[in-house]
Amino acid sequence: MRVWPGKPYPLGTTWDGMGVNFALFSEHAENVELCLLDSVNADRESHRIVLPEYTDHVWHGYLPDARPGQIYGYRVYGPYLPKAGHRFNPNKMLLDPYAKAVIRPIHWCPAMYGYRTGDPDEDLSFDPDDNIKYAPLAAVIDPAFVWGDDRPPLVPWHKTVIYEAHVKGMTARHPDVPPELRGTYAGFASEPVIHHLKSLGITAVELMPIHHAINDERLINIGLVNYWGYNTIGYFAPDLGFTSQNSRQSPVTEFKMMVRTLHAAGIEVILDVVYNHTAEGNRFGPTLSFRGIDNASYYRLAAYDQSRYMDFTGCGNTLNMMHLRVLQLIMDSLRYWILEMHVDGFRFDLASALARELYEVKKLGAFFDIIHQDPVISQVKLIAEPWDLGQGGYQVGNFPVLWTEWNAKYRDLVRRLWNTGSFEVSELATRISGSSDLYETSGRKPNASINFVTCHDGFTLEDLVSYNEKHNDANGEENRDGENNNISFNHGVEGHSEDPTIRSLRFRQKRNFMATLLFSLGVPMISGGDELSRTQKGNNNGYCQANY
Repeated sequence: MRVWPGKPYPLGTTWDGMGVNFALFSEHAENVELCLLDSVNADRESHRIVLPEYTDHVWHGYLPDARPGQIYGYRVYGPYLPKAGHRFNPNKMLLDPYAKAVIRPIHWCPAMYGYRTGDPDEDLSFDPDDNIKYAPLAAVIDPAFVWGDDRPPLVPWHKTVIYEAHVKGMTARHPDVPPELRGTYAGFASEPVIHHLKSLGITAVELMPIHHAINDERLINIGLVNYWGYNTIGYFAPDLGFTSQNSRQSPVTEFKMMVRTLHAAGIEVILDVVYNHTAEGNRFGPTLSFRGIDNASYYRLAAYDQSRYMDFTGCGNTLNMMHLRVLQLIMDSLRYWILEMHVDGFRFDLASALARELYEVKKLGAFFDIIHQDPVISQVKLIAEPWDLGQGGYQVGNFPVLWTEWNAKYRDLVRRLWNTGSFEVSELATRISGSSDLYETSGRKPNASINFVTCHDGFTLEDLVSYNEKHNDANGEENRDGENNNISFNHGVEGHSEDPTIRSLRFRQKRNFMATLLFSLGVPMISGGDELSRTQKGNNNGYCQANY
């Protein structure tokens, strides 16, 4: 197949109507091969093409004979020196970090790891096995789509009511959604779902992660899945698992159709995004993309031993926000979802991790500086989960202007109010009137406070009034995961009760929570299903349960 020099930007793949440009950043690589496959079941490449040009740490080439739908991956050559931070292994097919469509999920096997699993040297060893039959694969897309007169609803913050939802969870058991659409983007955009949202007065849906994610091997081995999706490997690709069709273009097209339909109903689309870590995990994790492309650039590595990762996320690794190309990746991703996919905002998971320069959380770090001056990203809704798991990571009230925050202090106070009656009147007054102590000094208004009582992480509203203790045994971790952060108003009976008195009291308690939330100053966020008394049977960490 013919290859021309091409261009170093845009990164990823670009179809120009005549051919496709391929561009991949790797500062420390010695060579890069573009691998083309004829089908997702292929056990070998149809072509291996050495990218001919290297410009500003970007390897690039243009294929005049390539077309949308072309399946591809990369093999990247360089030193395998884990203690120096380098984990290049050309035996591993790697996913393009800028892939717009991931069309084959991972198939777990030892070849998915860059080191020999079970080796006495553990991750310091080198695995020679080829993983081409098992690795995630990407496809070139044609971005053309008929948006018609689609426009962002532009609902002002003071009129916003957010509904946090999971694409599958919202529709998988909905009796009025056609069976073939349940659990999909198309199902989420169906008339019964939109009617329900409109009947609640919802103005924005905050979708739990839809960036392409993987199911951890550990969970697969015990019959579970990473249901929530906070395990991203593709920051530009809608997750393949939420599509109702079976084509190389369908994840992108179906997502766009969902956004267009929600916009027509006046509902904004906010994405929960996970830019703080990736699905490759710690040093014992698989080599899927970033690790094999340029581990030393993409990840925060320990200074004393660069085979180890700095972990402020609890997920094994942290993206290196001090590297300009990593910042570019995130900004390019955000702009892509705004300009090409028409989303209206973002909720940033563990946002404090994005502000860490060297070690400390820095409120005005490079990440925030870039967003503030960006003419596209600065104009959409920006929501921070204002903490991470590192020292000094709890930053509620400390984010800069333009940002709103999940107000955990509001959540904790309202729970104490209705569950124990133990609270300070002055603090209650402050929380329900916009938490001025947190936001006023930085020049932000009460709508900087995203008020919530429940969210995906923790008890549902039904379980909040029904259980004192977590019941997470189904997660396979001997109930060690999750936190007992609740003193429940359950009248001495945990779980479901047929007693009409107890049921009535619990229903009243749920109304107390919801009324407080909706009448407080700030932006209310409802956890999807709370209005229907959804239960997880006391499981307050349902991340691996696709059955609620």
